[in-house]
Amino acid sequence: MSERSVTYCKRLTVKKEYDVIVCGGGVAGVAAAVSAAKNGCSTLLLEKSNILGGLGTLGLINLFVPMCNGRGKQIIFGLAEKWLRLSAELGFDTIPEDWKEGEPGKYTEQRYVQRYSPAIFAYQLTEEIVKCGADILFDCMAADPVMEGELCRGVITESKAGTEFYGCRMLIDTTGDCDVLRRGGIPTVTGENFFTFSAKMVTLDGCRRALEKNDIQHIYSGISGGGINLFGDGQPVDMPRWSGLSAEEVTDYIITNHLLILKQLKETNRKTREVVTTPGMPQFRTTAHLKADYSLKVADAYRHFDDSVCAINDFEHRDHLFEVPLRCLTRADYPNIITAGRSADGTGYGWDLLRVIPPAILTGQAAGEAASLALRTKRTVAAVDIRILQNNLEKENVMVHFPDEYVPEDKTVVIHGRNAAEIEGGHL
Repeated sequence: MSERSVTYCKRLTVKKEYDVIVCGGGVAGVAAAVSAAKNGCSTLLLEKSNILGGLGTLGLINLFVPMCNGRGKQIIFGLAEKWLRLSAELGFDTIPEDWKEGEPGKYTEQRYVQRYSPAIFAYQLTEEIVKCGADILFDCMAADPVMEGELCRGVITESKAGTEFYGCRMLIDTTGDCDVLRRGGIPTVTGENFFTFSAKMVTLDGCRRALEKNDIQHIYSGISGGGINLFGDGQPVDMPRWSGLSAEEVTDYIITNHLLILKQLKETNRKTREVVTTPGMPQFRTTAHLKADYSLKVADAYRHFDDSVCAINDFEHRDHLFEVPLRCLTRADYPNIITAGRSADGTGYGWDLLRVIPPAILTGQAAGEAASLALRTKRTVAAVDIRILQNNLEKENVMVHFPDEYVPEDKTVVIHGRNAAEIEGGHL
């Protein structure tokens, strides 16, 4: 049967209108919803799964990557700092000794990181949403935006109740894949994903380690299908670089990795191990992100931006410092849409800097603050008074501009062994 277009009608139920709708309940989306709600905006968070946290919980990428410059100076604060500490209260506490009580106040090459319990942290994020007063709908997919020219009027959702419409004055896309904006015809950039997939299992050896150390975190070990790092080292030549933008590609990725893990399990003693959790979503780093008014690049290292909304550090390399301009989250031609997290605009490794948990939380926090400020001052979200926005973020303990004294004398930027000056456009 040849492909053809089919037109059909659905009954559409018109529901409530909100000041702000946040699409996607990953860490960036939760941060955006919390920030908007705390600023007095009626806020709705839409999440297609039944837990919050996205890749950081459902996707089993449960790591606050380094939030310091690698020399003992903390760079990332705000909600990222609050939630890192929160994640250590009831679950795993892997904060290094030098950072247990906060910034060490001395030189240390020990970096400020935290690996946490994905499930417990997801429950804590639910509590954060409840406490801030935002509404949330689980098991509810943001299917399509309703656009009137360049203005978004609301979101069509699909859930157990069927097809429904929620109106909004401001839309924040934190789906991680820019799904809603892309379906609305807003320009995006398609990504590629290396061969990576990991699950978690418990073994008898892990049980013994946990008992010896009296620490439950040691019970877990990993099992992987593809294990390629973020730089693509060793990517099999016969393996595709999935975009993840079709059901067929997602299915191919999942089947390939499931069968590889199953092959490993067949070669081990079933009485000594158990797979306890597998990713509840594809572990794609990128499918699509907004083609914004500015794209963060490796060449922007140590650069101050007038419209910076947060300072971040390189999680893989020491010293490298960056600022994220509001323009990475917005398009001036779309007055009431903004994004954050993995959907923010970056080029090459410049995008990798934005997609990990701490910067995703900070850009989500900035998006919520910017959306609420735009509504209060009757401006477009790309044209808010940046000084007011920065002041509001600083009041929430966000470092907007990194201190110049943290910049090393040698500003040469080397990414994965390559001089950044030789990397065209920030691509590795």
